[in-house]
Amino acid sequence: MYGSGTEITVAANAAGLRDLAERLVSLSGPELRDGYHEHLEGGINLEEGSVSLILARDETL
Repeated sequence: MYGSGTEITVAANAAGLRDLAERLVSLSGPELRDGYHEHLEGGINLEEGSVSLILARDETL
């Protein structure tokens, strides 16, 4: 994942895209409440050098 001041590019192989999709679907689950979030960090659950990402559930949107 990389970006500039106005846009972010999510680039991944097929397995990485499926993992992201599964994480996003999980955020919509009825067992999770508004405000639930997940941190993805470069070198941990993203490729080394990636920009950190927070996936968040926000029912006000």
